[in-house]
Amino acid sequence: MEEVLVIPTKLKEFSTGQTLTSLQDSLLLQNKPSLISALNFNTPIYFKENGLGMVASPSFRGTNASQTAVLWNGININSRFNGQTDFNTINTGSYDAINIRGGGGSVIYGTGAIGGTVHLTNEVDFKKQFKNRVYIGYGSFDTYDLRYQLSAADKNWSTKISFSRNQSDNDFEYIDADRKNLNGAFYNNSLNAVFGYQFHKNNTLKFYSEVFESERHFSLIRPSENRTKYEDVSLKNLLEWEVSGKKITSIARVAYLKEEYKYFPNIETESFTFGAANTVIGKYDFSYKFSKKIKLNAILSHEYTDGEGSSIPQNERNISSGALLLKHLVNEKWAYEIAARKELTNDYESPLLFSFGTGYSFTDFYKLKLNVSKNFRIPTYNDLYWATGGNPDLAAEEAMQYELGNEFLFSNFKITLTGYYNDIKQMINWVPGSSGYWTPKNIDEVATYGAEFLLNYKKQFDRHLFAVNGTYAYTVSENKITKKQLIYVPYHKVTGSIYYAFQDLFIETQALYNGEVFTRSDNNSNYNLDAYWLWNAGLGYHISKNFTLGGKVRNLLNSDYQNVEDRRMPGTNYTIYLTLNF
Repeated sequence: MEEVLVIPTKLKEFSTGQTLTSLQDSLLLQNKPSLISALNFNTPIYFKENGLGMVASPSFRGTNASQTAVLWNGININSRFNGQTDFNTINTGSYDAINIRGGGGSVIYGTGAIGGTVHLTNEVDFKKQFKNRVYIGYGSFDTYDLRYQLSAADKNWSTKISFSRNQSDNDFEYIDADRKNLNGAFYNNSLNAVFGYQFHKNNTLKFYSEVFESERHFSLIRPSENRTKYEDVSLKNLLEWEVSGKKITSIARVAYLKEEYKYFPNIETESFTFGAANTVIGKYDFSYKFSKKIKLNAILSHEYTDGEGSSIPQNERNISSGALLLKHLVNEKWAYEIAARKELTNDYESPLLFSFGTGYSFTDFYKLKLNVSKNFRIPTYNDLYWATGGNPDLAAEEAMQYELGNEFLFSNFKITLTGYYNDIKQMINWVPGSSGYWTPKNIDEVATYGAEFLLNYKKQFDRHLFAVNGTYAYTVSENKITKKQLIYVPYHKVTGSIYYAFQDLFIETQALYNGEVFTRSDNNSNYNLDAYWLWNAGLGYHISKNFTLGGKVRNLLNSDYQNVEDRRMPGTNYTIYLTLNF
């Protein structure tokens, strides 16, 4: 059956000139539950992972982890402490789709949307249904993966509840070394609920809620090190009320986010450091259609955060912002959009942001896209308020981005070729200060540029289904003063996957190539991490309409690889799973 793409309206409407990639829930089930697994094998994003299941951060188009914004149903959920999202703390079993947009998005999505944005999407469907889905998986290193989802709806109400549990002893043996991964055990639980009530088709109330809780024992580099652990809890709630008419759409949102962590430097003691932040966001989205071709959109928002930690004194932050967006469908071939945003806050000065995007279809199979945008990232709590080195005088990072895309559609193929250039100024970097402590300063200027190639092919014939997906990214990310490539940014990354199904039997394979990366800012080749290939393969069978049995072997080549220095990754490992639908 043809799969329906779940893409948020705002994301779809105001991405003119940019590339969107959508990973639906059927694909997410084929990967490990953590978000890093799905994105690593299906997108050009490079990931640093401090060992399997440990802290994982992205490098999107050569930028750093805090320059990728993660949106949960339209709300920015990057940490208020370090401005990042740990992609091993996001369980894909909680979402109907994950959408990825390359390039800047700060005008709509705010801070951090410099390299790109990742959108976690829950769908509210008022089609009558009552469905249950259970996924049970077991794998190497005593790894358990349990996911459950209930979907129930009628014409006026909708409910979707999901639970995920992932745990592992994570005690894999090192390749070509007589020792195991020590102190690597982890678990995480995720509970997600979505409720919707439709007063009538143009008046809808929605509520989204998610609780995530995890514990990780950070893997040791050397057996003599102290064993440590990290506990974190996050809570996300969002209430949304949408009223729409022929010309006017009004969406009011109120969100509450809570993040809390404890770090134990010695697992044998009860001593720990901590951080906790509470954030309340109010957002109003108003759009007016002058005609079928012209739409004006205004977004007003206010964000209040109260946070503190072991090395961060209690502090409050207020951010107010306003954005204006115009979309014009000139004719069937040509469309463009213009947008601007301004923020007001109590502890830094925000630049005026803007974006322009356009797309023109020369033929039925070729479309040319262009996007120019100014983006930014605000200093985080750690940057501003760290007790021994915070700098309250920091300015926001600014970035000018230029992007040119080519989209080809013919037969069952879709090919996208995109070139981009990103000029980042006032980049925040922590350097030794006069007092002997490290402190953040606006000192670096970075240029990132390169090209991305995306390929999608899907063909259904008789009882056969054949699908091919591939990506290639060439990335240069260099300090404009030293002319050196930034650390942990490979020049080359390639992914590919093939899926074939005949009647009830299906096979799949995935491949990933990461080029070598530098781990020193002077690009000393003695400390490079070598390039590596990963290859996964899977086999499954639909025993009946409601039961599917399958298995997957990862790292078939038994590659000995690292994507962070001294953080070994596992060799060949397996997973078997059962999916039940009723």
